[in-house]
Amino acid sequence: MKNVLCVLPILVMGFAVQANETGHSNKSKYAGQEQRAIKSLSPDDLVELRRGGGWGLARAAELNGVPGPSHLLELKDKIPLNAIQVKQIRALFESMKIKAVAHGKTLIGLERQLEKHFKDRTINDAILRASLEAIAQTRKNLRYVHLATHLKTPEILSEAQIGKYNDLRGYASSDPCANVPEGHDKKMWRKHNGCS
Repeated sequence: MKNVLCVLPILVMGFAVQANETGHSNKSKYAGQEQRAIKSLSPDDLVELRRGGGWGLARAAELNGVPGPSHLLELKDKIPLNAIQVKQIRALFESMKIKAVAHGKTLIGLERQLEKHFKDRTINDAILRASLEAIAQTRKNLRYVHLATHLKTPEILSEAQIGKYNDLRGYASSDPCANVPEGHDKKMWRKHNGCS
């Protein structure tokens, strides 16, 4: 028993040193975010929502070869798209943007209200449940707007154009490290895709 008691402080010190060496601490990974205007949304999130940007909500379509109107317009000369296609895709984009901006502003407002209830200590179970349901419905509507717009682009494009789009966006290669899509920062692309 005496030997165990002698070893115990050494083990505790060893764990403490290991915790410091591996970066474990009591500091939250959220530290600094308490200064945000709306804690659950980053400044980038706010910009994206206010401008009607994709906010990553259409990945199910985009990464499965169903193009988005914004990127189609950016790549119109390289795909290439004819004048009628550009006009149709621009109309889709404008319609999507109007709806996305409206839903984005609603989502920001709902998140702001939820935060205010927590800040003012007026939150209760009923308010929390109602707030979360409204936020979820708005987020669902926002995602629907983006994905439903992606659904319409294949009707306008040829298979060859869709293939070219996917190639230009870097989706045609099975190795994302070998093909950095145009318009992406090469260093950041390689970092996000785990390239060595």
